[in-house]
Amino acid sequence: MKFCSECGEALSLLIPDGDNLARHVCQSCGMIHYLNPKLVVGCIAEWRDQILLCRRSIAPRYGLWTLPAGFMENGETTADAARRETLEEACAQVEISQPFAMISVPHINQVHLFYRARLLDGSFAAGLETLEAALCSEETIPWQQLAFQTVTRCLRAYFADRKTGRFVFHEDEIRPPIG
Repeated sequence: MKFCSECGEALSLLIPDGDNLARHVCQSCGMIHYLNPKLVVGCIAEWRDQILLCRRSIAPRYGLWTLPAGFMENGETTADAARRETLEEACAQVEISQPFAMISVPHINQVHLFYRARLLDGSFAAGLETLEAALCSEETIPWQQLAFQTVTRCLRAYFADRKTGRFVFHEDEIRPPIG
């Protein structure tokens, strides 16, 4: 950040009184601009024994497969974001059940939250950010062509839980390799 969104003056990177981290501070109006992680929200949309995947038509990871998910917007709940992203990316209506996995990705300032959900009528299609959408069983998931590690980890946990017949909440993190 270079300029204050309140008054337009230049910002300085410094540690404000009472804080312990450097922040973008406007020395003219005193506004402190906090940069915080972004929340990516989506769902595992279930239909019978299959789940809904989308093949991305945008960067990053163009052409690879993912769960319907995206950045949460201001003014919506996490469940609203999961429903909206599923509708936008897969033209599918879902009923959200419970949070399933939360994966922190601190090196890119993101947290990914996935819900379990049920497709309401089994209908879906490719949305604006999707080349194609498909229902996949565990055996037909294109594991080597999944776009994001968070999706891979979420799906592995989902299928492991499904085998036991007991779904629990999973918390994980992804850090870049050292070296």
